Amino acid sequence: MNKKYAIIVAGGSGSRMKSDIPKQFIEIGGLPILMHTLKRFKEAEPEIELIVVLPESQFEYWNQLCDKYPTVPHRLVSGGSSRFQSGLNGLKTIDNEGLVAIHDGVRPFVSPAIIQESFKVAAEKGTAVVSVPSKDSVRVNGQAIDRSTVRLIQTPQTFQVSLIKKAFETEELSTFTDDASVVEHAGFTINLIEGSYENIKITTPEDLLWAEVILGEK
Repeated sequence: MNKKYAIIVAGGSGSRMKSDIPKQFIEIGGLPILMHTLKRFKEAEPEIELIVVLPESQFEYWNQLCDKYPTVPHRLVSGGSSRFQSGLNGLKTIDNEGLVAIHDGVRPFVSPAIIQESFKVAAEKGTAVVSVPSKDSVRVNGQAIDRSTVRLIQTPQTFQVSLIKKAFETEELSTFTDDASVVEHAGFTINLIEGSYENIKITTPEDLLWAEVILGEK
């Protein structure tokens, strides 16, 4: 059976959240956001190895939170100066075989079913990237395009470890907006799988309101 990893990248500062503490540490439903995220992956894949990538300056505060709240076992890795560098730092700490999901630390509502499906598809095809259709009309450089052709990309983005490590051997480019763009640049095919509009990325104060609604429904 393929060994499974999840690299949870959480490098936020809280500036867009207008918060004094980084957004991944804000409490919702009695737990910091990042701990909700970890719990989702452990529920989906009980044997998974979890790697949390944080700025080193946040290690002490995170460890204090881990002492205060119940959390799941994980390893802590120092983040880099960009999402690319943080992902690379996480990848350097895992074996060269198996499957790895890379996920935003502030997407705490990803369902276990989506996580499991991403691993299944990645095992079969090499890549699995969660996405949803755009609800809104879309224009590029002022020109309307067919909304039915647009997918909004979420995480997790899940890969065969050997494949994504090969992709990350490249130099970082400004066009690398996520892990899938790195893998595509290396010539690999990206397979999209169905996500959920509930799988929100908590970035601004308005997102916290949606988070409380989602938690209330659960």
